[in-house]
Amino acid sequence: MSEMSIRVRIVNASQNPLPVYATVGSSGVDIRAHLEQAITIKPSERMLVPTGIFLEIPLGYEIQIRPRSGLAIKQGITCLNTPGTIDADYRGEVKVILINLSSEEQTIQPGDRIAQMVLQKVERIEWEATDTLDETERGTGGFGSTGRI
Repeated sequence: MSEMSIRVRIVNASQNPLPVYATVGSSGVDIRAHLEQAITIKPSERMLVPTGIFLEIPLGYEIQIRPRSGLAIKQGITCLNTPGTIDADYRGEVKVILINLSSEEQTIQPGDRIAQMVLQKVERIEWEATDTLDETERGTGGFGSTGRI
């Protein structure tokens, strides 16, 4: 374990290897489909895909589930609810909501890399009730109000 590592306990009920960082600079680890047989996702169809992994995330952290860019550009498959959050107190199986945004059926094979997980520190909010907020140059402008460039 490196100096910057956080220990996360994992149960791997699949035949897939434990998630690993592809390179020294990778932010996330790829997770794989835990399937008995291939599944086909029709255009615009969503599917909940199991991974066979269960995590014990330390308090003060979350795991985010994010799409894999290669899957998105090559097959038009991405994750819904992105980034998906796995809370520190969740102990169920990690599952990924995939959607096929292409115009053709797409197949996911057992063991295919379907998403990536990123560990993130979580800050808790302490609300300070008030009747006013400080003014800014932007003010209440949102949803494209700052222009295209």
